[in-house]
Amino acid sequence: MQTSPRTSPRRTLPALVAAVLMACLLSWTGGSPAQAAAAPGQPGDPNIKFIGRWDTTSSSTAYTPYWAGAYYRAGFTGRTVKLKQRGTIDLWARIDNGPVTFYDDVKGTVNLTPAALSPGNHTLQVNYQVVAGSYKGDAVFQGLVLDSGATTFAPPAPARTVEFVGDSITVGTTSSQNARTAYGWLIGGRLGVEHTQIAQGGACLVAAADGCVGLERQFTKLNPNAATPDWNFSRYRADAVVINLGTNDVGHGVSSAQFQSAYSSLLRTVRAAYPQAWIFALETFRGRFVPQTEAAVKAAVAGGDARVSFVDTTGWLGSGDLTDSVHPNDRGHRVIADRLAPVIAARIGS
Repeated sequence: MQTSPRTSPRRTLPALVAAVLMACLLSWTGGSPAQAAAAPGQPGDPNIKFIGRWDTTSSSTAYTPYWAGAYYRAGFTGRTVKLKQRGTIDLWARIDNGPVTFYDDVKGTVNLTPAALSPGNHTLQVNYQVVAGSYKGDAVFQGLVLDSGATTFAPPAPARTVEFVGDSITVGTTSSQNARTAYGWLIGGRLGVEHTQIAQGGACLVAAADGCVGLERQFTKLNPNAATPDWNFSRYRADAVVINLGTNDVGHGVSSAQFQSAYSSLLRTVRAAYPQAWIFALETFRGRFVPQTEAAVKAAVAGGDARVSFVDTTGWLGSGDLTDSVHPNDRGHRVIADRLAPVIAARIGS
Protein backbone atom coordinates (compact mmCIF):
# COMPACT_ATOMS: atom_id res chain seq x y z
CA MET A 1 0.00 0.00 0.00
CA GLN A 2 1.34 3.43 -0.93
CA THR A 3 1.71 6.10 1.72
CA SER A 4 -0.11 9.33 1.01
CA PRO A 5 2.27 12.27 0.26
CA ARG A 6 0.47 14.20 2.99
CA THR A 7 1.64 11.77 5.66
CA SER A 8 4.91 10.58 4.16
CA PRO A 9 7.88 11.20 6.53
CA ARG A 10 10.14 11.57 3.50
CA ARG A 11 8.06 14.52 2.20
CA THR A 12 7.13 16.27 5.44
CA LEU A 13 10.34 16.12 7.49
CA PRO A 14 12.46 18.32 5.18
CA ALA A 15 9.62 20.83 4.93
CA LEU A 16 9.25 20.84 8.72
CA VAL A 17 12.99 21.35 9.22
CA ALA A 18 13.01 24.19 6.69
CA ALA A 19 10.09 25.87 8.40
CA VAL A 20 11.77 25.62 11.80
CA LEU A 21 15.03 27.01 10.44
CA MET A 22 13.24 29.94 8.81
CA ALA A 23 11.34 30.68 12.02
CA CYS A 24 14.61 30.68 13.96
CA LEU A 25 16.26 32.95 11.38
CA LEU A 26 13.43 35.46 11.56
CA SER A 27 13.50 35.33 15.35
CA TRP A 28 17.24 36.04 15.42
CA THR A 29 16.99 38.92 12.96
CA GLY A 30 13.74 40.29 14.38
CA GLY A 31 12.35 40.77 10.92
CA SER A 32 10.66 39.46 7.83
CA PRO A 33 12.11 37.24 5.08
CA ALA A 34 13.01 40.40 3.14
CA GLN A 35 14.92 41.82 6.12
CA ALA A 36 16.69 38.52 6.77
CA ALA A 37 17.90 38.47 3.15
CA ALA A 38 19.14 42.08 2.98
CA ALA A 39 22.06 42.36 0.57
CA PRO A 40 25.43 43.56 1.86
CA GLY A 41 25.44 47.31 2.30
CA GLN A 42 21.68 47.73 2.12
CA PRO A 43 19.29 48.80 4.89
CA GLY A 44 18.71 45.71 7.01
CA ASP A 45 22.29 44.47 6.62
CA PRO A 46 23.20 43.40 10.18
CA ASN A 47 26.82 44.43 9.61
CA ILE A 48 25.77 48.10 9.52
CA LYS A 49 25.39 49.37 13.07
CA PHE A 50 23.06 52.35 13.50
CA ILE A 51 23.79 54.35 16.65
CA GLY A 52 21.14 56.70 17.97
CA ARG A 53 17.44 56.74 17.24
CA TRP A 54 16.88 55.60 13.66
CA ASP A 55 13.55 54.71 12.10
CA THR A 56 14.27 51.29 10.62
CA THR A 57 10.68 50.04 10.44
CA SER A 58 8.73 52.55 8.33
CA SER A 59 10.62 51.52 5.19
CA SER A 60 12.79 48.53 4.37
CA THR A 61 14.77 50.58 1.83
CA ALA A 62 15.31 53.87 3.66
CA TYR A 63 16.41 54.43 7.25
CA THR A 64 15.91 57.84 8.85
CA PRO A 65 17.72 59.18 11.94
CA TYR A 66 16.09 61.38 14.55
CA TRP A 67 17.61 63.49 17.32
CA ALA A 68 21.07 64.95 16.95
CA GLY A 69 24.31 63.12 16.43
CA ALA A 70 23.03 59.80 15.06
CA TYR A 71 25.58 57.90 13.00
CA TYR A 72 26.28 54.50 11.51
CA ARG A 73 29.34 52.32 11.18
CA ALA A 74 30.09 49.45 8.81
CA GLY A 75 32.99 47.27 7.75
CA PHE A 76 33.44 46.56 4.03
CA THR A 77 35.82 44.87 1.64
CA GLY A 78 37.03 46.09 -1.71
CA ARG A 79 38.63 49.35 -2.79
CA THR A 80 35.69 51.74 -3.17
CA VAL A 81 32.48 52.63 -1.40
CA LYS A 82 29.64 54.94 -2.38
CA LEU A 83 26.63 56.16 -0.41
CA LYS A 84 23.10 56.27 -1.80
CA GLN A 85 21.27 59.43 -0.71
CA ARG A 86 17.66 60.10 -1.63
CA GLY A 87 17.83 63.90 -1.45
CA THR A 88 20.29 66.70 -0.78
CA ILE A 89 22.11 66.47 2.55
CA ASP A 90 25.28 67.60 4.32
CA LEU A 91 27.26 64.74 5.83
CA TRP A 92 30.54 63.74 7.38
CA ALA A 93 32.35 60.51 6.49
CA ARG A 94 35.45 58.80 7.79
CA ILE A 95 37.11 55.73 6.32
CA ASP A 96 39.40 53.67 8.53
CA ASN A 97 41.41 56.07 10.71
CA GLY A 98 41.71 58.67 7.99
CA PRO A 99 40.53 62.26 8.05
CA VAL A 100 36.89 63.19 8.52
CA THR A 101 35.59 64.55 5.21
CA PHE A 102 32.65 66.95 4.85
CA TYR A 103 30.28 66.54 1.89
CA ASP A 104 28.21 69.67 1.24
CA ASP A 105 24.77 69.46 -0.41
CA VAL A 106 25.21 66.01 -1.95
CA LYS A 107 22.56 63.60 -3.20
CA GLY A 108 22.18 60.51 -5.33
CA THR A 109 25.21 58.21 -5.41
CA VAL A 110 27.95 59.91 -3.40
CA ASN A 111 31.48 58.67 -4.08
CA LEU A 112 33.34 58.46 -0.77
CA THR A 113 36.52 57.06 -2.36
CA PRO A 114 37.56 59.28 -5.31
CA ALA A 115 40.98 57.69 -4.84
CA ALA A 116 40.70 53.91 -4.60
CA LEU A 117 41.67 52.31 -1.31
CA SER A 118 44.20 49.54 -0.87
CA PRO A 119 42.69 46.05 -1.13
CA GLY A 120 41.47 44.53 2.10
CA ASN A 121 39.12 45.28 4.97
CA HIS A 122 38.00 48.84 5.72
CA THR A 123 35.62 50.65 8.06
CA LEU A 124 33.23 53.50 7.36
CA GLN A 125 31.47 55.90 9.72
CA VAL A 126 28.92 58.48 8.53
CA ASN A 127 26.85 61.11 10.28
CA TYR A 128 24.54 63.78 8.88
CA GLN A 129 25.00 67.45 9.64
CA VAL A 130 22.59 69.02 12.11
CA VAL A 131 21.63 72.64 12.59
CA ALA A 132 20.03 73.52 15.95
CA GLY A 133 19.01 69.89 16.38
CA SER A 134 17.33 69.40 13.03
CA TYR A 135 18.98 67.69 10.11
CA LYS A 136 19.96 69.99 7.26
CA GLY A 137 18.44 68.31 4.25
CA ASP A 138 17.18 64.81 3.56
CA ALA A 139 18.86 62.65 6.20
CA VAL A 140 17.86 59.27 4.79
CA PHE A 141 20.18 56.27 4.39
CA GLN A 142 19.41 54.12 1.33
CA GLY A 143 22.45 51.88 1.28
CA LEU A 144 26.05 51.51 0.19
CA VAL A 145 27.42 50.71 -3.27
CA LEU A 146 30.36 48.31 -3.04
CA ASP A 147 32.76 46.82 -5.56
CA SER A 148 31.67 43.75 -7.48
CA GLY A 149 32.19 40.75 -5.22
CA ALA A 150 32.75 42.90 -2.12
CA THR A 151 30.85 42.39 1.09
CA THR A 152 30.36 43.86 4.55
CA PHE A 153 31.48 42.69 7.97
CA ALA A 154 30.71 43.74 11.51
CA PRO A 155 33.28 46.37 12.54
CA PRO A 156 34.76 46.53 16.03
CA ALA A 157 32.32 48.31 18.32
CA PRO A 158 32.58 49.76 21.84
CA ALA A 159 30.91 47.74 24.56
CA ARG A 160 29.40 50.74 26.36
CA THR A 161 27.03 53.55 25.38
CA VAL A 162 26.58 57.00 26.92
CA GLU A 163 23.44 59.01 26.16
CA PHE A 164 23.48 62.82 26.40
CA VAL A 165 20.10 64.49 26.92
CA GLY A 166 19.73 68.21 26.41
CA ASP A 167 19.10 71.27 24.28
CA SER A 168 21.16 73.24 21.75
CA ILE A 169 24.25 73.13 23.99
CA THR A 170 24.22 69.34 23.84
CA VAL A 171 23.51 69.50 20.10
CA GLY A 172 26.67 71.57 19.68
CA THR A 173 25.00 74.63 18.18
CA THR A 174 27.55 77.32 17.16
CA SER A 175 30.49 74.90 17.39
CA SER A 176 32.36 74.27 14.15
CA GLN A 177 30.85 70.88 13.34
CA ASN A 178 27.74 70.94 15.54
CA ALA A 179 27.14 67.44 16.93
CA ARG A 180 30.64 66.24 16.02
CA THR A 181 32.34 68.98 18.05
CA ALA A 182 29.88 68.90 20.97
CA TYR A 183 31.01 67.61 24.36
CA GLY A 184 29.00 64.39 24.07
CA TRP A 185 30.71 63.34 20.85
CA LEU A 186 34.12 64.33 22.27
CA ILE A 187 33.54 62.32 25.44
CA GLY A 188 32.48 59.33 23.37
CA GLY A 189 35.83 59.42 21.58
CA ARG A 190 37.84 59.94 24.75
CA LEU A 191 36.20 57.11 26.66
CA GLY A 192 35.93 54.78 23.70
CA VAL A 193 32.15 54.44 23.99
CA GLU A 194 29.19 54.75 21.67
CA HIS A 195 27.38 58.04 22.19
CA THR A 196 23.93 59.40 21.46
CA GLN A 197 22.72 62.99 21.66
CA ILE A 198 19.04 63.00 22.56
CA ALA A 199 18.94 66.74 22.20
CA GLN A 200 16.94 69.40 20.40
CA GLY A 201 17.77 73.03 19.84
CA GLY A 202 15.58 75.26 22.00
CA ALA A 203 14.23 72.36 24.04
CA CYS A 204 12.91 72.76 27.56
CA LEU A 205 12.52 70.20 30.30
CA VAL A 206 8.85 71.11 30.71
CA ALA A 207 6.59 71.22 27.66
CA ALA A 208 5.39 74.83 27.53
CA ALA A 209 2.10 76.18 26.26
CA ASP A 210 3.96 78.36 23.76
CA GLY A 211 5.32 75.29 22.01
CA CYS A 212 8.68 74.65 23.64
CA VAL A 213 9.53 70.96 23.19
CA GLY A 214 9.59 69.33 26.63
CA LEU A 215 12.04 66.48 26.99
CA GLU A 216 10.27 65.18 30.08
CA ARG A 217 7.69 63.92 27.56
CA GLN A 218 9.73 63.54 24.39
CA PHE A 219 12.61 61.55 25.85
CA THR A 220 10.68 58.35 25.21
CA LYS A 221 9.89 59.17 21.57
CA LEU A 222 11.52 58.17 18.29
CA ASN A 223 11.14 61.74 17.00
CA PRO A 224 11.59 64.85 19.17
CA ASN A 225 8.84 66.61 17.24
CA ALA A 226 6.19 63.88 17.22
CA ALA A 227 4.01 62.38 19.92
CA THR A 228 4.23 58.91 18.36
CA PRO A 229 5.74 56.41 18.01
CA ASP A 230 7.52 55.57 21.23
CA TRP A 231 11.19 54.61 20.98
CA ASN A 232 11.98 50.94 21.46
CA PHE A 233 14.49 51.01 24.32
CA SER A 234 15.48 47.41 23.66
CA ARG A 235 17.35 48.63 20.56
CA TYR A 236 20.34 49.60 22.69
CA ARG A 237 21.27 49.92 26.35
CA ALA A 238 22.79 53.09 27.78
CA ASP A 239 25.38 52.53 30.49
CA ALA A 240 25.26 56.21 31.47
CA VAL A 241 22.85 59.08 30.81
CA VAL A 242 23.93 62.72 31.11
CA ILE A 243 21.11 65.27 31.47
CA ASN A 244 21.72 68.97 30.78
CA LEU A 245 18.34 70.72 30.85
CA GLY A 246 16.87 73.90 32.28
CA THR A 247 18.61 76.63 30.29
CA ASN A 248 15.52 77.38 28.18
CA ASP A 249 12.72 76.82 30.69
CA VAL A 250 13.19 80.24 32.28
CA GLY A 251 12.09 81.95 29.08
CA HIS A 252 8.92 79.87 28.82
CA GLY A 253 7.27 80.62 32.14
CA VAL A 254 8.18 77.40 33.93
CA SER A 255 7.96 77.76 37.71
CA SER A 256 10.48 76.32 40.14
CA ALA A 257 7.92 73.81 41.45
CA GLN A 258 7.03 72.70 37.93
CA PHE A 259 10.67 72.26 37.04
CA GLN A 260 11.55 70.17 40.08
CA SER A 261 8.53 67.93 39.61
CA ALA A 262 9.34 67.45 35.92
CA TYR A 263 13.00 66.69 36.65
CA SER A 264 11.98 64.02 39.15
CA SER A 265 9.64 62.60 36.54
CA LEU A 266 12.40 62.51 33.91
CA LEU A 267 14.77 60.75 36.31
CA ARG A 268 12.15 58.06 36.89
CA THR A 269 11.59 57.71 33.14
CA VAL A 270 15.29 57.36 32.42
CA ARG A 271 15.64 54.80 35.21
CA ALA A 272 12.76 52.75 33.81
CA ALA A 273 14.38 52.83 30.36
CA TYR A 274 17.86 51.93 31.61
CA PRO A 275 17.64 50.11 34.97
CA GLN A 276 21.42 49.77 35.41
CA ALA A 277 22.65 53.08 33.98
CA TRP A 278 24.43 55.80 35.92
CA ILE A 279 22.47 59.04 35.59
CA PHE A 280 24.34 62.35 35.81
CA ALA A 281 22.26 65.50 36.29
CA LEU A 282 24.35 68.50 35.27
CA GLU A 283 24.05 71.92 36.78
CA THR A 284 23.18 74.11 33.78
CA PHE A 285 26.17 76.20 32.73
CA ARG A 286 24.16 79.39 33.22
CA GLY A 287 23.18 78.32 36.72
CA ARG A 288 19.46 78.03 36.10
CA PHE A 289 17.17 75.86 38.28
CA VAL A 290 20.19 74.57 40.18
CA PRO A 291 18.45 74.05 43.58
CA GLN A 292 15.55 72.28 41.87
CA THR A 293 17.87 70.00 39.88
CA GLU A 294 19.84 69.08 42.97
CA ALA A 295 16.66 68.54 44.99
CA ALA A 296 15.28 66.17 42.36
CA VAL A 297 18.51 64.15 42.50
CA LYS A 298 18.45 64.02 46.31
CA ALA A 299 14.84 62.85 46.23
CA ALA A 300 15.73 60.07 43.79
CA VAL A 301 18.61 58.92 46.00
CA ALA A 302 16.39 59.06 49.10
CA GLY A 303 13.86 56.97 47.21
CA GLY A 304 16.40 54.20 46.70
CA ASP A 305 18.11 55.09 43.40
CA ALA A 306 21.81 54.88 44.26
CA ARG A 307 23.00 55.34 40.67
CA VAL A 308 22.12 58.99 40.11
CA SER A 309 24.28 62.00 40.96
CA PHE A 310 24.32 65.78 40.63
CA VAL A 311 27.31 67.30 38.81
CA ASP A 312 28.36 70.75 39.97
CA THR A 313 29.61 72.64 36.88
CA THR A 314 30.31 75.96 38.63
CA GLY A 315 33.24 77.72 37.01
CA TRP A 316 33.69 75.24 34.18
CA LEU A 317 33.23 77.80 31.39
CA GLY A 318 34.65 81.29 31.04
CA SER A 319 33.74 84.04 28.60
CA GLY A 320 36.41 82.82 26.18
CA ASP A 321 34.70 79.43 26.00
CA LEU A 322 31.44 80.82 24.57
CA THR A 323 30.38 82.08 21.16
CA ASP A 324 27.61 84.09 22.81
CA SER A 325 26.30 84.24 26.36
CA VAL A 326 24.91 80.70 26.15
CA HIS A 327 26.60 78.37 23.65
CA PRO A 328 30.09 76.93 24.05
CA ASN A 329 32.53 77.29 21.19
CA ASP A 330 34.89 74.46 20.20
CA ARG A 331 37.20 75.24 23.08
CA GLY A 332 34.28 75.38 25.51
CA HIS A 333 33.09 71.93 24.46
CA ARG A 334 36.62 70.60 24.94
CA VAL A 335 36.68 72.15 28.42
CA ILE A 336 33.39 70.44 29.28
CA ALA A 337 34.71 67.13 27.96
CA ASP A 338 37.90 67.56 30.02
CA ARG A 339 35.86 68.00 33.20
CA LEU A 340 33.01 65.58 32.56
CA ALA A 341 34.77 62.59 30.99
CA PRO A 342 36.58 61.62 34.22
CA VAL A 343 33.32 61.92 36.17
CA ILE A 344 31.65 59.42 33.84
CA ALA A 345 34.68 57.14 33.62
CA ALA A 346 34.84 56.90 37.40
CA ARG A 347 31.43 55.21 37.32
CA ILE A 348 31.42 53.12 34.14
CA GLY A 349 35.10 52.78 33.22
CA SER A 350 36.60 53.62 29.85
